[in-house]
Amino acid sequence: MSTTVETVSAAARTAPAAVIVAIDGPSGTGKSSTSKAVAAQLGLSYLDTGAQYRAITWWMLNNGIDVQNAAEIATAAAKPVIVSGTDPSAPTITVDGEDASGPIRTQEVTSKVSAVSAVPEVRALITELQRSIATEAERGIVVEGRDIGTTVLPDADIKIFLTASPEARAARRSGEVKGSDLTATREALIKRDAADSGRKTSPLAKAGDAVEVDTTDLTLTQVIECVVTLVGEKQAAK
Repeated sequence: MSTTVETVSAAARTAPAAVIVAIDGPSGTGKSSTSKAVAAQLGLSYLDTGAQYRAITWWMLNNGIDVQNAAEIATAAAKPVIVSGTDPSAPTITVDGEDASGPIRTQEVTSKVSAVSAVPEVRALITELQRSIATEAERGIVVEGRDIGTTVLPDADIKIFLTASPEARAARRSGEVKGSDLTATREALIKRDAADSGRKTSPLAKAGDAVEVDTTDLTLTQVIECVVTLVGEKQAAK
């Protein structure tokens, strides 16, 4: 009996502590790629909160909701059922049982998501969903978004805010979309930043206790290594 207790205790001492990691920042900073890689390396779950807002926006567009009408959006917000898979190697998202991983990445959704996500009723519903997913992640989770450290998970074990110059971000985004115009991409990113930072409900902002990482002159590998080190230090200290 004592041997069993000693074995369990030893395992508990050597297993990495479960942590909740909040990674925020604007588009094009390497947030998604970094978050997925960090979660995979550390054996954590992963949640792309932006995909959830894209999913509800896609549903609104498909169901004839006027996405410029906040009252209409608020009334419809609770209707779609959004389910997020949290495996970092193969994250999934469905809306009413339908795979939405491809459709939510269209330009139409991209251009409308800020308006939909600014509606308080939408944010309240999605925030509740995000918190429940984070709470249920037994091994810990990396949650990426724009208001995770400030609003969704203010008690996260570690908060990281990724930044990069508009030029670097535009270059990365243009590289992801063939034939895209660099100048137009840069302008779209700046417009999105203004919308996300200026909204009244849960704006894009750096939490006061977040570690800021400027990715402008870093490779993706370097950013991942930096974040893995920060999380590892937090796990060791728990």
